[in-house]
Amino acid sequence: MPEPRRGHPGLRSDRLLLREWRESDLAPLAALNADPVVRRYFPDVLTRERSDAAAHRWQADIERRGWGWWALEAVATGEFIGVAGLAPAQDTPFTGVETGWRLARSAWGNGYATEAALAAVEFGFTTLGLPEILAVTTATNLRSRAVMRRIGMTHDPADDFQDLSVAPGPLRHCVTYRLGRGEG
Repeated sequence: MPEPRRGHPGLRSDRLLLREWRESDLAPLAALNADPVVRRYFPDVLTRERSDAAAHRWQADIERRGWGWWALEAVATGEFIGVAGLAPAQDTPFTGVETGWRLARSAWGNGYATEAALAAVEFGFTTLGLPEILAVTTATNLRSRAVMRRIGMTHDPADDFQDLSVAPGPLRHCVTYRLGRGEG
């Protein structure tokens, strides 16, 4: 695991800024986390309190280790559109670092998830020196799986697993995608 370091100015791509969290991000993040369509592949929607707690935890992670789940901003408008970045894999049978994203519905269909994931993966490989980056989702989340393939990740069915922290049903079966440094 990379050495912890204090804060990071964030990442920038052509259209996106992955940055530290601001108080002004909390309301739009709460709206995103309360949207049942956005949260379709999660066990539940989040209350404002749970959403705020997640943002504060993500900011603390960034301050502690210099990277994590960043707030995602559209450069052209300055609008908060979601969350993306890297974090240590949790609730999986694997260790390592995973990339992920969650965007407000209004930001869907613009290639932002792919662009944010590519920025995070580049940071993981070049700055953190990671040998591999993972991505995990439910087997039924076809949109996220498409992003994983677009950024060069591959899926091996032998890595599929059952997330026992989730109630039995379609969200329990998870797939893992992998990308090694120099691949993709």
